[in-house]
Amino acid sequence: MKYEEWMSCLPEKLWDVPLTNLSIPGSHDAMSYCLDITSPLLRSESDTFRLLDGVFCCITRPAIYRWATTQVQDIVEQLTAGIRYFDLRIAHKQYDSSKELYFTHVIYTQATVIRTLQTVASWLESHPKEIVILACRHFEGLDHKLHEEFIYSLKKIFGVKLCPRNEFPLTLRSLWTSGYQVVLSYEDHQSAARHVELWNAIPYLWANKPDAEELIQYLEWHKQHGRPEGFFVAGLNLTTDRCFIASHPRTSLQTLTLENWNRVRKWLEDQKPGPERTSLNIIAGDFIGPVPFCSLVIALNKKLL
Repeated sequence: MKYEEWMSCLPEKLWDVPLTNLSIPGSHDAMSYCLDITSPLLRSESDTFRLLDGVFCCITRPAIYRWATTQVQDIVEQLTAGIRYFDLRIAHKQYDSSKELYFTHVIYTQATVIRTLQTVASWLESHPKEIVILACRHFEGLDHKLHEEFIYSLKKIFGVKLCPRNEFPLTLRSLWTSGYQVVLSYEDHQSAARHVELWNAIPYLWANKPDAEELIQYLEWHKQHGRPEGFFVAGLNLTTDRCFIASHPRTSLQTLTLENWNRVRKWLEDQKPGPERTSLNIIAGDFIGPVPFCSLVIALNKKLL
């Protein structure tokens, strides 16, 4: 399969399956490949950590870079690899007089939001049968005015590609017929309610665990309680606390992810998409390039045939 066009390459029988019942590869913290190591900390970080970062930046900054970086491929490379769900954490820098927005994970990215989304729109122009789900989240530092200006920019960038939230049925065939290519999830509920082009926040199952076994136990517990209606994300990303980071100075999130990959892969291969209560839908991971993540997630759709 040609993964940059995997949706159009699916068997015709799957063209009428709702997207909420397909297996879709996603990128956790999709823009963390371009963190700006010199940027300020997010304003939500604690005063204690801010003080440590100010005094011992020669120690904290390399640690932030090792543990906040979750991807190594840029946005176009991720699209080409087959990623169709993007976890986008957006913020406005404190004391920044401009209206420029950045992506974040502990610190800010070098890439700006508008330019990145313009790149996504250009990629979609040359891939008219590929559908992306953009999950805009967090919005630290955005007031009502910045929200409205950002939403105006989103409409301008994607235009008629934006799929309204009342679209039904939401299948590949129906989206191709309508020309829709972008499902835009917007975490700020009040803003989303005012714009039919914005979908409500998509639930993300986050284990918050540093170990594959604990991650799998968490996801299995949720599976037994039944999948949510509509889109939802099963996050395969591992998470550590600062005590773990301090006690593992030679480890990074990438090495931790790769060490646990074989166990995660074995569990992933046993999963199935579909409408059943134990089915999965969007599956998001870290470092989707160094491991065969997309191919495994996409291959799960064969189980629907």
